[in-house]
This record gives sequence, C-alpha cells and structure tokens, in this order.
Amino acid sequence: MAIPPSPVLRAAVRWLERLPTSSLPRCRAIFTSAREFSDITPTQYDAAYAWLQTNGLLDDLQTHTPVPQRVFSTAVTGSGAPWFEDADLLIRSPSELPEDALRAADALSLSPAEAFANLASTWGKFDSALRESIGAAGELAFVKLLTSAVAAPVEHVAAVSDGYGYDVAVHSRPLPVHIELKTTTRLSRLTVHLSRNEYETMRRDSAWHLVAVRLNPNLDITALATIPKEWISQHVPCDRGTSGRWESCRLEIPPGIPEPGLATLGPNLLADAPGLMCGSVPWQG
Repeated sequence: MAIPPSPVLRAAVRWLERLPTSSLPRCRAIFTSAREFSDITPTQYDAAYAWLQTNGLLDDLQTHTPVPQRVFSTAVTGSGAPWFEDADLLIRSPSELPEDALRAADALSLSPAEAFANLASTWGKFDSALRESIGAAGELAFVKLLTSAVAAPVEHVAAVSDGYGYDVAVHSRPLPVHIELKTTTRLSRLTVHLSRNEYETMRRDSAWHLVAVRLNPNLDITALATIPKEWISQHVPCDRGTSGRWESCRLEIPPGIPEPGLATLGPNLLADAPGLMCGSVPWQG
C-alpha cells in the first residue's frame, strides 16, 4: 500500500484532531458542511477514516504525540516503499528523503528536517520490532533443525536467560558448541547487532560461534553460515579510554564473509544431516 494521497493525509489529521472531543457523526457533519473543510471531498474524508481504522490510529486518541507526526510515521511504515527497509543506509540527511516521503511531509506541514527525524525514529522502532520477531522465529527454527542434525543434546539457553552470551548450546563431547544466532529475512544484506556481553563471551569462550540464518516468508531456514571470529574482532568498535565503553554495535557483513554451514559441529553431525548444516548450501544463493 503506497503512502496515501495528500488530501487523505490532511483529512486524517483533521479526524485525529477532532475525534477526541467530538463524536464521529458530528465530525462527519462538520467536514461535509462547513466551508473551511470543503477543500477535501467527503470521499477523501471517508478514505482517511478507513485508513486510520486499518492502521490502528483510532485505538488511542489521547496520545501526546503530535498528530502530523503520528500520521507521517504510520504512512511511511505501512507504505511498502522499497526504500523503507534500508532507510538507515539510503537516507542519511533530510536532502536524501525520497519524493513520496517529502510529499507526505509537505501535506502534513512538516519540514524536511522534522520528517527526517521522524523517519529515523520510526525506522528504529520498526527495525527493533522486526528483529525481535524474526529473531525469535529464527531461534525456534534453528533449534529444531539442529536437534535433527546432531547426536548430542541441544539446549535453547536463550529461552531461559539472555545472560549467557549465546543462544544455543550443543552438549557434545569432548568439546561443547555455544552458538549465538542472528536471523535475517533479507537476501542482499546481512546486518548483525552484537552486544558487549556477546562479544566478551566470544573472547573468553573458545566454544562460542556466531551463526547467521536466513528465513523465507514461511519462516523456514533457507541459508545458514558462520561469521569468522577474526572478522568480528577486526570490526567491532574500540574503547578509547576508561571513561567510555560501547555496549552494543551493528555490523554490516559483506557477502564474501559468511562461511556456509557450521563446520565446528564436525563429527557431531549425523550422516543424514541437512546440507544447510554441512555447508553445501551457499549463503548467497
């Protein structure tokens, strides 16, 4: 669904500004009879109300977030615009805002700077929620796959606590395997968010490995790869002194870095283990 036309966005603002203190029939009567609101047609007002309903903006009419910002945020999030998923990379300043976002901002009387700030906040919330949901799905799918592929017991430790510094333990002998899992649904980009605890665990735990999995829309694993520890160590931030310390970082991992499969499982893999685990399925298909 594209960003709604400008008249619909303006109508959405008018609905949200008046509904907290007026009934639906009264608002509709005002919009269709008062001259000051006649720049927007009844059909456009109805379209705006339906859009507000669909996107849940009528569920909380008492929020303190300014109405134009709420409408803009919802418009770009639900637009399906191809640029939104990678907005953090594509849009680094107000001058780089796409035309459809600028049109929406203009309709809502937001300056490019205000629209850019709103977009950055909106993308951050969207990305965090998406990472959390696909991360949980990825862990469940990976534990299921791993359990069927190895002879050793598999424990989903992240389901108990997130303090271990890894998500899954394979209790193999003589050496265990500790796996920090990162999940993506993207085909052309692998972004990993690494906490300080995960990094410090990597440094002291030789059994620790960072594994990335890619899910398809059905939440099935279609690719699996290991990220070399050496590469991670070379690209995490550096503390510059005792007064400052990084607690999490984002790593953009180039296509040639992920190593297909999980070679560290070695002899623990069953003879009929899926090719995903053995490294026969490339990360970049």
